[in-house]
Amino acid sequence: MRLAVGCAMWAHGPWQGRFLPQPLAAGERLRAYASWCDAVEGNTTFYATPPPQTVEAWARQTGPDFRLLVKLPKPITHGRRLAGGDEELRPFLAAMEPLGPRVHALWIQLPGSFGPGDLGALAGFLRRLPAGHRYAVEVRHPAFFTDPRAARALEGVLAGADAEWVPFDTTVLFRGPPDTDAEREAWTRKPRLPRRSPALTDRPIVRYLGRDDTARTVEGWQCWVDTITGWLREGRSPTVFVHTPDNADALPLARRFHDEVRARLPRLAPLPDPLPAEPLTLF
Repeated sequence: MRLAVGCAMWAHGPWQGRFLPQPLAAGERLRAYASWCDAVEGNTTFYATPPPQTVEAWARQTGPDFRLLVKLPKPITHGRRLAGGDEELRPFLAAMEPLGPRVHALWIQLPGSFGPGDLGALAGFLRRLPAGHRYAVEVRHPAFFTDPRAARALEGVLAGADAEWVPFDTTVLFRGPPDTDAEREAWTRKPRLPRRSPALTDRPIVRYLGRDDTARTVEGWQCWVDTITGWLREGRSPTVFVHTPDNADALPLARRFHDEVRARLPRLAPLPDPLPAEPLTLF
């Protein structure tokens, strides 16, 4: 029984000196983060394929059980819209090889314009992908959330590749007017879609976006505490990523989510104690 939790990134300015040591060399940031959380979203790979030495450094800083959700490059998903893309895909997969089992899933995040009429491209792309990886797909077209036929069609395509449907739950953000600058920015950038909670595989993935107010974030995730507890009892091994608009307290919030699930399932192993933010002294 394992629940992995994480954030949208492993380096964030407001964390330095509060949760993570400061100063902290670039080659140690992921290691420090991994003492707090056992999963992270690999959003940086969406914009550029990292060089081999960078990926090797990520592997050195994490254990083999660490979960990295690696986002496919933007030219494949948004530029070509999954039509072809082999020229970009091959070097990308080769670059990720040093991570080994840390690649929990390859994340195919699709643009909001990618709708039910594009499912043929998704099915063909999934068929061309190499075996040996898990795949997770995030869609943002409203029809997949409001039209049952479109949802069933997408589920059928994903089931054929044993791929997971990744929900990005932003319902708490849009439940009331924004109160902070970060929330106002998130209102202009984040998708406004209904919550979706069914799991398709034994390793479901959830992205949850709360508010900059901790109490509202915690109140809003109670339905996910119920869902995750049920998945664990079914023998699934979920991963949950906790976001807030400013992400200032995302690290302790991710651990708090894990603690709330563990309060219901004491057999769930606790997360390790995080590294101290301040250097250890003799006094």
